Amino acid sequence: MRATVSNPTDATEIAYEVSGAGDPVLLVHGSGLSKGSWRGLGYLRDLERDFTVIALDLRGHGRSGKPHDAAAYRPERFIEDVDAVLDAVGAGPVHLVGYSIGARIGLRMAAATPERFRTLTTIGGSFEAMTDRIGLTFFPTWREALDSGGMDAFVTAWGEHRGRDIDPATALAFRQNDPVALRAYFDGIEAAVPLGIDGAAAITVPTLLLAGTDDPDRLRQSQEAARRMATASFFELIGQDHGSSLLPVDEITDLLRTFVELNAGG
Repeated sequence: MRATVSNPTDATEIAYEVSGAGDPVLLVHGSGLSKGSWRGLGYLRDLERDFTVIALDLRGHGRSGKPHDAAAYRPERFIEDVDAVLDAVGAGPVHLVGYSIGARIGLRMAAATPERFRTLTTIGGSFEAMTDRIGLTFFPTWREALDSGGMDAFVTAWGEHRGRDIDPATALAFRQNDPVALRAYFDGIEAAVPLGIDGAAAITVPTLLLAGTDDPDRLRQSQEAARRMATASFFELIGQDHGSSLLPVDEITDLLRTFVELNAGG
């Protein structure tokens, strides 16, 4: 099933889809991606066998509304979007799986409304400030690429900076974005006040934190959060950087299934 729901504050349309059967798993993608990225990488095909899978397009991405104002990308708007989707689906507590910005949203929501979640799984997650992080995550001249060449220029420059082509599923998702909206989105999330380690440490939702060994900042933060949180586990994704953290699909879904089974009573 594919549908849309309106954000209650600013009426931005949020696209989502529901498939499979079983306990509900909510997938929240990373910057520049979309709900289609989960299918392209193989997550939906894998998880639909055992779970009801809910996947949404974050505002500014995929088939959701794409505001051109950075103020539209405040943390509270993202949280409202996720809440609206869960309410529209009628889902009870869910297992949230978030990558990158999706992990940030998951951490904020788990801290504020733990009753929404059975478990939280973060992939390449962070609780620190995003100030100047876009250039470090992608490449330093990202603004110039978006302003002058659009998404094709962005994807090409990103691959050149990494020294290898971007995987096809990720490249396709990025090329479908609106460069003006993506620029506003990046500016908005960089300006957001972070959750911080104390906010993350207060989370009581059972949490699985995953990060690549070649993604040093998220690796450090995930390890620190796992040490500080009451019910958290950490696993490293060997040889993965931030951009490739979703690629070991079988490893991640196996870890997720095991974690969900261990917390079946949560």
